[in-house]
Amino acid sequence: QVQLVESGGGSVQAGESLRLSCEISGWKYTTYSVGWFRQGPGKEREGVALIDEIGRTKYTSSVQGRFTISKGNPEVTLYLQMDSLKPEDSGTYYCSIVYGMVTTLDPSYWSKWGQGTQVIVSS
Repeated sequence: QVQLVESGGGSVQAGESLRLSCEISGWKYTTYSVGWFRQGPGKEREGVALIDEIGRTKYTSSVQGRFTISKGNPEVTLYLQMDSLKPEDSGTYYCSIVYGMVTTLDPSYWSKWGQGTQVIVSS
């Protein structure tokens, strides 16, 4: 049973930073991609960033240059460093893992989810 547990959310002012963490357990395969997604109030869940098993990354355009996704060592922890936060970054952030080296941030291709951690950015 795969489990993902997010942490690190909080309430900050615009321009400040947060670092999200995701602890992953129970994954039995050596090939994978891991990613961060978010869902704002009344909005669809959207992909934020992903990283595959060899470290290739992909970001949605709205966070490019402000957010950095990384993996821990051993690779059971996923991070999202969020700098220069904006009010539109607010929402619940979820981590996910999927089999294979995928390049899509479309949430419909990802099936394992954590419970989420809330980020609130005030102007």
